[in-house]
Amino acid sequence: MEKDLSNYRKSYERNPLIREDLPENPMELFQKWFFEADEFEGLDETNAMSVSTIGLDGFPKTRIVLLKKFTWEGFIFYTNYNSEKGKAITANPNLCLNLFWHGLERQIIIKGVAEKIAPNLSDGYFESRPDGSKLGAWASDQSQEIQSRDEMDSKLKQLEKHYENKEIPRPDYWGGFIVKPVSLEFWQGRPNRMHDRILYALQEDYNWKITRLQP
Repeated sequence: MEKDLSNYRKSYERNPLIREDLPENPMELFQKWFFEADEFEGLDETNAMSVSTIGLDGFPKTRIVLLKKFTWEGFIFYTNYNSEKGKAITANPNLCLNLFWHGLERQIIIKGVAEKIAPNLSDGYFESRPDGSKLGAWASDQSQEIQSRDEMDSKLKQLEKHYENKEIPRPDYWGGFIVKPVSLEFWQGRPNRMHDRILYALQEDYNWKITRLQP
């Protein structure tokens, strides 16, 4: 199988990133970009982001999750703590997030340190989920092998029967991580591959150093 992709090109023509226009705190710029992406027609699941971890096997792995909240402190997503991803984060909490909005020719690369959020915060989010999603958290031993799809579906049906007309509690092994950033890179596509790259790096005094990187 062979396909030549050498002629796949797109010219990026949107607005530049000008240092003098940027806020001193990157979370302000993140919020601005996120809201603009959320309002941009044609973009689905604005909060979809990649999470890259170093696995227990020593290899990096990237997968898509949904950003569920961002604050001045960091970025929150939810997962099964016993999953491959959860175990990797527990062993090495240094990870990388990436949000890419193709229509806006923008991406944000976030390096940070993850930690579990308080159980009551995970409880609050879990309660807001549809019942089907709640049961899915119970039905799936995430990342573990299973013989067939039928086996998994059968387990879900048993749980539906068990919790019929009952409150569905949050499993102890399921909850949120907050990623506290140490750097955020804002990437804006520009013509001739001369893209704008602005890096915010957290300093020891908790101020942010802002630099421009070459594309």
